[in-house]
Amino acid sequence: MRADRVGKHRTAFDKNKKRIMMTATVCGICGKPVDKTLKPPHPLSPVIDHIIPISKGGHPSALDNLQLAHWQCNRAKSDKLFNDKNNKNSGKPEIIGNRNLPQTISWKNYRG
Repeated sequence: MRADRVGKHRTAFDKNKKRIMMTATVCGICGKPVDKTLKPPHPLSPVIDHIIPISKGGHPSALDNLQLAHWQCNRAKSDKLFNDKNNKNSGKPEIIGNRNLPQTISWKNYRG
């Protein structure tokens, strides 16, 4: 199981999730408003997205690594990171959050 679902990070994740759900109103990935009345499995239902995925070294419960997102936007992003084409020599991608990316994005250009 992931660290934000069980263990020591669960309480902090739940607390930060509530804070984000109360204050955020737009999807951090697409930039469009999120209707918080929609419930899963609706594709536009609200979820909490990890900006830097846990599998790529992101913190499971840090508030600055969490954002509100649509379910379908979060699924399209999955665990991809920004692949910096100018940084090919180092071989290591630059990790940036979605807040820095354009709001209309093709996730095919990013690596998994």
